Amino acid sequence: MKEQTCDCPNCNCSVGTNGVERDGKHYCCQACADHHPKGQGCATSSGCKCGDKAQ
Repeated sequence: MKEQTCDCPNCNCSVGTNGVERDGKHYCCQACADHHPKGQGCATSSGCKCGDKAQ
């Protein structure tokens, strides 16, 4: 099975086993699922900066 990419715009992280499902979409972390409130960063260890672009 192909790994699923996070549904957060500008994020290229894999959803993985700790992913969050909301409204039929799948996110790699809670910050992405919450649409980066107050610029909260992506919680993956890959150094993703999608939270910076969400503002």
